[in-house]
This record gives sequence, C-alpha cells and structure tokens, in this order.
Amino acid sequence: IGRTPSEVDEMVLVYNTAMHHFTLGLDSRYVGRSPFAPAASDALDIKARDLGILINPSANIHSLPIEAGFVGADNVAVLLAEEPYNSESVKLIIDIGTNGEIDLGNKERLLSTSCATGPALEGAQIAFGMRAAPGAIERIEINPETYEPRYKVIGKDEWFPDISFTGAQGICGSGIIDVVAELYRAGIISKAGRINTKLDTPRVRKDDKGKAEYVLAWAPETAVHKDIVITQGDIRAVQLAKGAIYVGAKYLMEKYGIDHVDEVILAGAFGSYINKKSAMALGMFPDCALEKVQAVGNAAGDGARIALLNVEKRKEAARVAREVEFIETAVEPDFQTRFMEALAIPHAKDEFPHLKEGKA
Repeated sequence: IGRTPSEVDEMVLVYNTAMHHFTLGLDSRYVGRSPFAPAASDALDIKARDLGILINPSANIHSLPIEAGFVGADNVAVLLAEEPYNSESVKLIIDIGTNGEIDLGNKERLLSTSCATGPALEGAQIAFGMRAAPGAIERIEINPETYEPRYKVIGKDEWFPDISFTGAQGICGSGIIDVVAELYRAGIISKAGRINTKLDTPRVRKDDKGKAEYVLAWAPETAVHKDIVITQGDIRAVQLAKGAIYVGAKYLMEKYGIDHVDEVILAGAFGSYINKKSAMALGMFPDCALEKVQAVGNAAGDGARIALLNVEKRKEAARVAREVEFIETAVEPDFQTRFMEALAIPHAKDEFPHLKEGKA
C-alpha cells in the first residue's frame, strides 16, 4: 500500500500460549507441565523496540490475553470475531489446528477447552498432504457403485475426469475431510475406518509393505508423476483428530447442561473451505441442522484486525478472557472410553439424524 515498516505505529499479536511465551521472552517451562500454568495471561502492551520487531521502534504492540495453558490469545481473537458472549443462541465454535480449541455458550455462560488434534486436518502427517495451494485436491466425491472418484484441484475450474491432466500434487485439509467421509459413504472403509481390500476395484490395493490404500489419482493425471493415495495411516490420523474434537465438544455440552447446540462455527486457516456435510458425516462435531453450521475461515485473524482497529474491543477481549470457564476434559475419568467411541465413523453410539436422507 505504499508504506514502509517504519511507518507502522500499532500492531496486535495473537498466538497460542507457547508462541506467546517464546515471542515475549517469558519462562515457558511450566506451560508444558501440569497444571500447565502460563507465566502471564493478561493483555500486554510492549514497545516494538523491546521485542525487536522491525517497525517504528516506538510503536505499540498489543498482545491479546490468553485463557489457559492450551487456550491462547488466538482463541480470544476467535471469540472477539464471533461474539458468542453477545448471542441468545448457544454456539459451538471449533477452531481447527494442530491444537484444536473449542468454545461453547452464549451471553449467559461461556466454556472452552482444547484438544490435541494433531496436524492431520491441515494436511500434515498425511502421505500426500499439503497446504491449500494450487495443485492441492480440495473436493472429492466417490461413486458408491464403481468406487471411482471425482475431484477438484485448486487452480482448476474443471473436475476430474472432465480433464485428463489435473496437475494434482497432493491433498489439502478440506480434501482430507471430504475423502475420508466419501470413502465411508461409498463402503470402501468400515465404521472402524478399515479399508475393505476385498472390493473389486483397482483403486483399492496394498503397498509394498502390505498396507491397504486407496488410489485417489493415477500418476498420468498428476504433477508429481506418481499415484496419489490415501493410506490406512491417513485415515487413522483423521479419526484421531476428529475424535478428539468430538469428545471435547460433548464434554462442554454436558457441563453446560444441553443435549444439542443451536449453531456450529468451524474456524481455522482452511475453515472457509470445509464441506460441512463431510465434516459432520465424519463425526467431527455433534449433530446439528446443517443450515446452522457455517465455516468462517481464519477467525483468529479477523479478531486480531478487530482489536487492531478498535481499542474498546481490546478491553472487551480482556473481560471475556477472564470470564470464560476453561474445562480440562482429558482428566475426566471416562475420557479414554469416550475417545475410543468417537474414533468410529461417525460415532460408535451417537446418532446423527440430520445426516439421514431428507434432512441434510
């Protein structure tokens, strides 16, 4: 915009608790030990020169407050952007990342928790995972009779097989959610997530180590000159991630005293691209009317911009951060049992009536 870094007079930082401590030079040793207490949790205003950030040395850098050891300023920014604390309806907000944060409530009460989702839903730890960039497979549909896929690649308007060369390089987070949901819907994987190797299709095969995989894209149609596959390990990684999110959400609902939520908001760097029906078909969040589920993308970034442009919103963030009730779900006595149930697709026991025909 024709400005230089030295002309920047104000900055807002949002980050998880670990990055908060590293950036501000705080003692982080206790963040990784129970009870995971942060060295500082209040909002801070610091001069740019004291942090070594190369803008105007006298610029003010505002660090939003953090809630708890695993719920940082980034989650406070999400709350600032979505404002559940001003809502009549009960909202479930899921910020999807390597460490997922979940908020539940309305203007009466607000709860939060964190869950170790791992980076699978962002494309990492997946055999052909990649960030959402040109060449990434972002949408998938699988024919339940032929087991053949249709897919769309970022940067291309057409869907395969309408084009023979797709230029696919890998699969991004939204595509990973799609493909596992579609594999289940087509009967290629079981409720437990196991690939059925007895199907009559070349798409299902075993690798050189004898592990089952599904071929999403054959080498001639890709830019990496090799088959792009979904492995049994990929499916397991997605199950672990979605199971952690689901259990966290259900615990918050029970603590809140409700059996359903009015709205579900999916946030995160790739959140605006998530197929909400695929996400619920996986069992990523409890049943909800799909018209009440929305993906909002990088809500933490939105909250940071709000705090940058409105000083009064910084005061609001500080108040909300102190009012939110943090729930440590991993210490619940039945956590492991419930987590194992949540690994099933969509769930071992819970019903999803809004996914049934005529309601989706």
